[in-house]
Amino acid sequence: MHAVIRTFSGPGGKKLLDVLEGRKSEVEGLIRPVKGFVSYSLIRTADGGVSVTVCEDKAGTDQSSQLARDWIAKNASDLGVSPPAVVEGSVVLHLK
Repeated sequence: MHAVIRTFSGPGGKKLLDVLEGRKSEVEGLIRPVKGFVSYSLIRTADGGVSVTVCEDKAGTDQSSQLARDWIAKNASDLGVSPPAVVEGSVVLHLK
């Protein structure tokens, strides 16, 4: 499995988390069809938030990252969100 973690910070990050939370069903409809989708979590932090996407392989996380960029550009470009800090890698332990 492969995971990608996107960290959104600052005022735009906080606003983005509000938008994503308010449009939960739309976000779910966007991310679930990603090939190899395993899980998605959105975590609110003091500075903004973090999203964690886990897919069966890197192709899935790459697709999810592109979908996220496109969705933010279309639906939240007015929030002044800076590009997220992104880290990704192979999952070594995944518990449910």
